[in-house]
Amino acid sequence: MRLPLLSIALLFAPALAHAQQVDHQLWLQTNGTVMIGSREKVTLEGIGRFSDRAEGFSHAEAGALFTHSTEGGIELSIGYRHVADWNRGVELPNEERLRQMILVPFGGGFSGRLRLEERFNSSGSEIGVRLRPRLGFDTPLNDKGLKLFATQEHFLNLNTTAWGQRGGYERMRNATGLSLGLGGKLRGEVGYLNQYRFGRDGRRDQMDHAATFTLSFNVASIGDSD
Repeated sequence: MRLPLLSIALLFAPALAHAQQVDHQLWLQTNGTVMIGSREKVTLEGIGRFSDRAEGFSHAEAGALFTHSTEGGIELSIGYRHVADWNRGVELPNEERLRQMILVPFGGGFSGRLRLEERFNSSGSEIGVRLRPRLGFDTPLNDKGLKLFATQEHFLNLNTTAWGQRGGYERMRNATGLSLGLGGKLRGEVGYLNQYRFGRDGRRDQMDHAATFTLSFNVASIGDSD
């Protein structure tokens, strides 16, 4: 039974490879978080991405997020991001995003996050609404702060717009990597992210392979002297 199944898989492998486009990318991110109360914090975020397909710098985001934590550890957040894209040096329509999130710890290193986004694109007046559920896991590997993390995220567009958003299941992201304290309140992450975008209207599927690097700085409170 195994031999026929293997033969079928090998037969269709070239077709599957041809059915998708592949891009290699580099994702960089910086986060700075300040506690403004016993349960509230503000996080400032900066993102830059490079793409082989776009032949260089392709994506940038800048935003802020306000988060309130409940007694049970559930995080409720609201935020904003400005998003810009380039393709081979040509600037594409930009986007403003409002987002609302809830993060729930499940125990055992697992957590669930649900993000709702409203997308305002400069090339059209319609608002794109998108839902992004994510499952996360992290676990310590030693007593020096080294951690292993993994996430899986799905993108579900709740409507269709004239500027390009298509309703339905759009893509999936899977990521894994290592997180390590770099001294003081600085923490670094290095990882690999695989993104699979489903083709629409006759377009080929696309798979992205991305190396990811993140630096995060946390301040205990506004009055912290460190």
